[in-house]
Amino acid sequence: MRAGNNASPAFVARLVTVPSSLDLLTHRLELLRAERAAAMTDSLRDVTGDVADRATNVEASIRLQLLDERIALLELEIEELQRPRDSAAEGVVAVGDVVRVDLGDGPEEYVVGSVEQSAAGVPTITPGSPVGRAIVGSAVGSTVAYEPRPGVRVEVRILATGRELAPSA
Repeated sequence: MRAGNNASPAFVARLVTVPSSLDLLTHRLELLRAERAAAMTDSLRDVTGDVADRATNVEASIRLQLLDERIALLELEIEELQRPRDSAAEGVVAVGDVVRVDLGDGPEEYVVGSVEQSAAGVPTITPGSPVGRAIVGSAVGSTVAYEPRPGVRVEVRILATGRELAPSA
C-alpha cells in the first residue's frame, strides 16, 4: 500500500467480486491459444482447388498472424504483472495498478491494464490510450494532461496508486 491510498468500500467490494488481473489475462491467454489452434487447423487445409478455395487458406493465415500478435502482447502483460515492483517505483503509476484519478468530476478508480480486462467488465484504463500514456510513469499527486482528440486538452490528477487500494476511513 502507498500513502494516500483510500479506496471507497464499494470499490473494494467490487474488486473482491472480480478475478484478479493476472487470472483474467491468464484465462484470456488460454482462450486465444485455443482459438489459435483452430486457426492453425484452418490454415492447413488442402490447398487444392480454385482461387476461391485458396483464399480461405490465406484468410486463416492472416487470422493466425493476428492471434500470434495478441498472444505475444498478453504474454508480455502477464510477465509485467508477475514482476515484483521496484521499491523506487512506489507511488508511480504502473501497468497492473489500481489507480484513483480525478478527471474533473471527482475521484474514480480504474485498473491500468489491457483491453482484455475491460472486456471482462473491470473499469480499465489501457496503457496505450491517451489517458493511459499520460498517467503511466507519473507520480501520485501529479497532474498530467492528455488529448483525447485533437484540440481537446484534459487534465487528470493522480490521487493514489497501488496493486490494491486500501478502503477509505
